[in-house]
Amino acid sequence: MTCNVGDKAPAFKCPTDGGGSLSLKDLKGTKAVLYFYPKDMTPGCTKEAEDFRDMHRKFKSAKTLVIGISKDPPARHDKFREKYKLPFPLISDEDGAMCEAYGVWVEKSLYGRKYMGIERATFLIDEKGKIREVWRKVKVKGHAEAVLKAIKAL
Repeated sequence: MTCNVGDKAPAFKCPTDGGGSLSLKDLKGTKAVLYFYPKDMTPGCTKEAEDFRDMHRKFKSAKTLVIGISKDPPARHDKFREKYKLPFPLISDEDGAMCEAYGVWVEKSLYGRKYMGIERATFLIDEKGKIREVWRKVKVKGHAEAVLKAIKAL
């Protein structure tokens, strides 16, 4: 499945770091940035998380919640959040249902070896649960700024 601009965001309810849970229903009435990333504590994923962290006040001023999603278990998310002082929730999609629903569980290739993994992708969801912007095959550098610019243009 692939999610496109204008689609209703697929429903989800997943565990988060800190022993909580988060669902699409919880986001009703607020804008949200759902950013999917491959793995906690890896260089690119850490840099992306730090960029969203460093711009957190600007996202908050734009009344937008940032949420990171990977297949890492909640306990690993706890360590990742604590180590890098991340001020936003991290969703644990261990069974991959959310990744499948948003179309980010894809075949990847590294040194000629093919495998399944999370495509780095970001979805901007409006207050009514509609997808307003999609970024696929995200390059980390400058991405958080591009997302914030899109929010301000809504």
